[in-house]
Amino acid sequence: MNLLALVTQGGFISQLVALLLLAMSVASWVVILWKAWLLQRAGGDVARSMAAFWQSASLEKAREKIAAFDRNALVLPLIAATQFKERGTLATAGERSAQLTRLLRDALHAVLHKLQFGQVLLATVGSTAPFVGLLGTVWGIYHALTGMAGGGQVTIDKVSGPVGEALIMTAAGLVVAIPAVLAYNVFGRIIGRIEADLEGFAHDLRELLAAPSHASAEADA
Repeated sequence: MNLLALVTQGGFISQLVALLLLAMSVASWVVILWKAWLLQRAGGDVARSMAAFWQSASLEKAREKIAAFDRNALVLPLIAATQFKERGTLATAGERSAQLTRLLRDALHAVLHKLQFGQVLLATVGSTAPFVGLLGTVWGIYHALTGMAGGGQVTIDKVSGPVGEALIMTAAGLVVAIPAVLAYNVFGRIIGRIEADLEGFAHDLRELLAAPSHASAEADA
C-alpha cells in the first residue's frame, strides 16, 4: 500500500493534517532558502560597508562607496537617518546627540526587522508540526481500534492501514519540524552577529556625528 493510499483512506481528518503539514513544510523551506541567501550576503556586505565607511573622507563619499556593497540596504539606512534636515519640529528638538540616538534607533529597528523576518514562522513550524503530526497519529490509532471493535475477524490487513497511517503522520510531523528548528537556531546565531556589528556601527556613528567639531562643521556648511 503506497503513501497516498494510506493518507486518503484515513478520511477528512487525515487529509487535513497531511495538507497542513505540507503547507507548513513548503512555507518553512521557502523561508529557509530565502534567509540563507539573505544572510549569506548580509554578513559580507555589512563588513565591507563598514570598512568602506571608515576609509572615506566624508559622509557623502562614504554613501557612494557603500552603495556598491550594501546590496540588502542594511548600513545605508543608518547613514541616511543622520541626514535629517527638517527644522522647527519636535524631531529636531533637544541636543544633537539625543536627535541622533532617536534617529539611529528607529533606523536600526527597521533594519533588524528585515533580518528577523521569517524567524517567527520557523519557530512556529518547529514547535507545532510535531503536535499536528500527533493529531494524525491519534486519528490513525482510533481508526485501527474501531476496525478491531467492529466485529468479524481481525486480520493484519484490517489493522495495518490505520497503524501505518499513524506512523506516517508521526514521522511527517518530525520531518517538517526538524529543519525549521535547525534553521531557526542557525539563523538566530548569524543574525545575532550581524545585529551586534550594526549596533556597534550605529553607536560609533552617533559618537562621530555628535562630536562638537563635526556639529560646528555642519553648522558652517
